[in-house]
Amino acid sequence: MTKTSSSRSPIHVIGGGLAGSEAAWQIARRGLPVILHEMRPVRGTEAHKTDSLAELVCSNSFRSDDAENNAVGVIHAEMRLAGSLIMACADRNQVPAGGALAVDREGFAQAVTDAIEAEPLITIAREEVTGLPPADWGQTIIATGPLTAPGLAEAISAETGQDALAFFDAIAPIIHTDSIDMSVCWFQSRYDKVGPGGTGKDYINCPMDKDQYDAFIDALIAGDTTGFKEWEGTPYFDGCLPIEIMAERGRETLRYGPMKPMGLTNAHQPDVKAYAVVQLRQDNALGTLYNMVGFQTKLKYGAQGDIIRMIPGLQNAEFARLGGLHRNTYLNSPLLLDGKLQLKSRPGLRFAGQITGCEGYVESAAMGLLAGRFAAAEVLGEELAPPPVTSAFGALLNHITGGHILSDDEPGKRSFQPMNVNFGLFPPLDPGAIVKPEGGGRFRGKDKAKAKKQAMARRALADFGEWLDPAAAQDAAE
Repeated sequence: MTKTSSSRSPIHVIGGGLAGSEAAWQIARRGLPVILHEMRPVRGTEAHKTDSLAELVCSNSFRSDDAENNAVGVIHAEMRLAGSLIMACADRNQVPAGGALAVDREGFAQAVTDAIEAEPLITIAREEVTGLPPADWGQTIIATGPLTAPGLAEAISAETGQDALAFFDAIAPIIHTDSIDMSVCWFQSRYDKVGPGGTGKDYINCPMDKDQYDAFIDALIAGDTTGFKEWEGTPYFDGCLPIEIMAERGRETLRYGPMKPMGLTNAHQPDVKAYAVVQLRQDNALGTLYNMVGFQTKLKYGAQGDIIRMIPGLQNAEFARLGGLHRNTYLNSPLLLDGKLQLKSRPGLRFAGQITGCEGYVESAAMGLLAGRFAAAEVLGEELAPPPVTSAFGALLNHITGGHILSDDEPGKRSFQPMNVNFGLFPPLDPGAIVKPEGGGRFRGKDKAKAKKQAMARRALADFGEWLDPAAAQDAAE
């Protein structure tokens, strides 16, 4: 039975997870009718246990709630400013978790479900959408996540191209550039090759002698790895073998693979030939993040960080994300979506949540919030610009829709990888933005890094608040 009373045609949202529920809520808040299509319980998934909306299938943690020092905490704060249903329900169902925001998973999902069911402008359609929505649906958002049903996934592949939708995600660790020790490492492309847009110094290189290499291989082979979940069924492909599997195939395998030293000269010790070299490639347009070439891994996170920090130059590495290999249905969004999450080949069809190439509960919900607002603005004839890239919302959206670097040396290979929100996605600060210690003294230890994060957080919340309400920001300035 339809509850909507508006004379306007409804906006359709496919998928009742965190992103879809948030998108539907934001649309209804703007006075527009919504049909939220959720296939459970008509068709279940290997991971979900209930038919509740916004069911949490993994952890019950929304991670750090520190809006002064952590990018996740910043996006929490921005979502609250934007009237997020997901954050409101999380706050009402919080359980003790130190500085993190963790929730009673059943209470949280029930709260989201109750709110959506009680909203007169939202109709829940319990049905599977097996193909792309028909054109006469008008504005539509697909928010089906990493467990998109096969029929819809095949339809998306057919629309976007064979290589546009990834079903298995082989991820190498990504490191904050400013945590790499450049007194040990150096910039150089192999054989000084200058590719399109390159300079011949496009990689950061970390040298190893034989003893260091042998110790690294021993640690890899002994490292604690994560097995595949039963429902993932993820195969290994020769083109993206985990580094620990390559090491098990022979001690020299990595030295003749991703860690080969040929064509590289250590700028700090030109006369010393490295036994092996780990290369890192720029990962985002800002140059604040670098990924480890060929280092996809199934090592558990604790072991992974310890082993990677054995590499000379990476002893103090800070990770934007650690590596992994798992099932993850996501679009090659920078090629396919515009800056408002709309499919370039089909105006009016938007994507939101994990299928766009973001990771994490709050990140998925944030993209649902944006997709809902963009779709509503389109129907209402309003102009809604994307949020500023200095905000957590804008930084994550920019990563999804164009902030990555294409792989010049491997034509056709997708370089875009899913990402949690982190300060490495934010633009650099303006000079003088970092508040110095009282009395103008020098920073001690990690105090400068902390001050930098706090300055980015302040800028993000101020700029996002202005995006939400430009008039209020102007009045405050006056």
